Amino acid sequence: MSIHGVLGESTSYPKTYHPKSLYAIPRQLGRDVILGQNKSRQLDTLTVGVDWWHAFEVSWVNPQGISQVALARFAIPATSPNIVESKSLKLYLNSLNFTEFTDWQTLEATITKDLSACVGATVTVSLFALAEAGSETGLLINQPQGRCIDKALEGQDIKIALTEHPDASLLGKVNAAGEISQDYQLYSDLLRSNCPVTDQPDWGTLAIEMSTTASVDEGKLLTYILSFRQHNGFHEQCVEQIFADLTDHFAPTKLMVRAWYTRRGGIDINPCRVSDLSLLPEPSRLIRQ
Repeated sequence: MSIHGVLGESTSYPKTYHPKSLYAIPRQLGRDVILGQNKSRQLDTLTVGVDWWHAFEVSWVNPQGISQVALARFAIPATSPNIVESKSLKLYLNSLNFTEFTDWQTLEATITKDLSACVGATVTVSLFALAEAGSETGLLINQPQGRCIDKALEGQDIKIALTEHPDASLLGKVNAAGEISQDYQLYSDLLRSNCPVTDQPDWGTLAIEMSTTASVDEGKLLTYILSFRQHNGFHEQCVEQIFADLTDHFAPTKLMVRAWYTRRGGIDINPCRVSDLSLLPEPSRLIRQ
């Protein structure tokens, strides 16, 4: 099945409401690769979480024909069978620019219906007025929690090689820290992967919160994150790959992996996977978004 849709193609932007612009990509395409790497992995370990999308170029017209603008957040459950192709979402949102809606609630209901139909699950759509997008919305610039590991290799006589695909063996041998579980809260601003269709780079910040009896070597963890630099994978698939590899390697009792990817076309994508829904954090955005 093609994953291209309209991504990477020259397209004409619709000027009237066009829900057929939305293009679904089956999550299973990426998950089959992850599950095939280790036959003991279970699909349900990859389906606990949410993908938060932020759209900064939402516009439509009111009954007076006056353009309206808003910020939007779309929360797509990880249990949905599909994701939506990012360029197709941009085309869809642009098709609303000259479409009349009587009020914000009608627009919100329309987007909810169309996105939910595309991904095959209920999408939560929230619209925010620019003047009202305060701290309680998670749209103000935030900081990741924990310790940054980006300098963990400074002073070491090693050079990190470029790898074509993520390499979990770079996490090194697991050293037991004892019977007592340790809590880790770490992040890196050096996550990079490539769009599997256009080969364009995708940059992001990766955060990991984990409880495990194993000892985590921050330098090796950073090396593993850097192994994604030439990997072709959608944002959601990259986060699920990291979640699966950390689960296999450290056998954590609690695990959260989330990423804040930089904006493209007025849209940023922020996948989050957790070992339990009680660990799901609030949505937020970072300085590069």
